Amino acid sequence: MGDETPYMMRAIDLARRAEGYTSPNPMVGCVLAKDGRILGEGFHARPGTPHAEANALRAAGEQAHGATAYVTLEPCNHYGSNPPCTEGLIKAGVAEVVYAVSDPNPVAAGGDDRLRDAGIKVRSGLCASEAAHLNRFWLHHIRQQTPYVIAKFASSLDGKIATRTGDSKWITSEAARLRGHDLRQACDAIIVGVDTIISDDPSLTARGKLPAGHRQAAHPLRVVLDSTGRVPLEAKIFRSTTPGKTLLATTTAMPALKEQALRGRGVEVVRLKADTAGRPDLSSLLTALHERNVLSCMIEGGGKVLGSFFDARLVDEVWAFIAPVIIGGDAAVPVAGLGAETLDNAFRLQNTEIEQLHGTLLMRGAVSKHNSEATCSQAS
Repeated sequence: MGDETPYMMRAIDLARRAEGYTSPNPMVGCVLAKDGRILGEGFHARPGTPHAEANALRAAGEQAHGATAYVTLEPCNHYGSNPPCTEGLIKAGVAEVVYAVSDPNPVAAGGDDRLRDAGIKVRSGLCASEAAHLNRFWLHHIRQQTPYVIAKFASSLDGKIATRTGDSKWITSEAARLRGHDLRQACDAIIVGVDTIISDDPSLTARGKLPAGHRQAAHPLRVVLDSTGRVPLEAKIFRSTTPGKTLLATTTAMPALKEQALRGRGVEVVRLKADTAGRPDLSSLLTALHERNVLSCMIEGGGKVLGSFFDARLVDEVWAFIAPVIIGGDAAVPVAGLGAETLDNAFRLQNTEIEQLHGTLLMRGAVSKHNSEATCSQAS
């Protein structure tokens, strides 16, 4: 049988080509191999287009008969915009299917059993951790019924995001900023507070890497938190020339005339219940985004918004860009809010990875759920 890992890792690499384009579907890659040779491969490019297995089978043609299919996700077993992948594999006469992660979606699950019933050998679990990480947004969305939340920030070595005069462009390297755009493109939504719009007037678009065959970048849904309607109507995010869509989350404190003016600019305005501080309730926000098929959210600022998400224990992952510069003074910090009372209650990252981006360090990792549960217990 030999080492099959390269086949599955190739399938994972293929799936990643569509990062930022398949939502609300998962990213899936497939490789067909026999006698040490790859006969066909494919990936799912966009919703409504053929699935990875169908593309790989088409590429392999009659050679698929007797081959082994390596798929990053259990083949689907239902009719949607595409026929079941199980039926395509059965019709092609593949001898074996090896998949990395089981499908938790009850609508599409059951592929394993269907293939076995057809006499096809089935194995699972090869490169499971890598495949699960690739589709962590989608898996979280299905299992938790809420978007996956990533906190992203950039700071100096001494933990500042600007000088005491507010100068902040640019703390990190150009390579680091481009890496941040990769994350923007991968996520369905980017969340900022109204203060960020007022002070920086960002476009909040993506300039990430484009997969082959795509002419324009995928731009995340822009989500602005604005309790009372302070956002300026002339902001870049509301211009017709700015690609992508904008959603403004507010409360009953926003004037009706301001809401009308925003809607006139194509902005979706969602009034949420207010928290104890009078701000849009974050759990309600995530529920509203989940209902709109938003699988993942990137929180980009400011410090109060990031702190509020941490205080509410709603952060799943962190991307921290650290620049080799000392700012000093009483300057703003990337994460504000109430913060932890003790170090035991502080959020800690696990499975951390570090990247060197032309002098800027990127540390990213998942928020420890054990630590989060302990914090919840002590706070209740």
